[in-house]
Amino acid sequence: MPVRQWVLSFPIPLRFLFAAHPELLTPVLQIVHRVISGFLIKQAGLKRTQAATGAVTLIQRFGSAANLNIHLHCLVLDGVYCTTAGVPVFHAVRPPTAEQLQALLIRIVKRIMRLLTR
Repeated sequence: MPVRQWVLSFPIPLRFLFAAHPELLTPVLQIVHRVISGFLIKQAGLKRTQAATGAVTLIQRFGSAANLNIHLHCLVLDGVYCTTAGVPVFHAVRPPTAEQLQALLIRIVKRIMRLLTR
């Protein structure tokens, strides 16, 4: 199946926060996955109850200079699965446009900031 890599890096103050409180990465990753999954399901013309996505994420903690650089590498299926008569069927979706990527990033940032300010 086609796979797309999504990379999300964080501003330096958030890198320090996540290094000091690594438990915050779990809800942050949930937000990222939920936003991307919702986008893919919508691109396929389906609802969340009708489709499923798949992803694997690596949390990388250091940059190439061995500096603190917490960021996410998400490998996400470039489409969704629907189950028809008990058989999963994959539906590929179009690649996101630059405008769609910008809108997704804004949604992710807003949700992460809302989480962190609670």
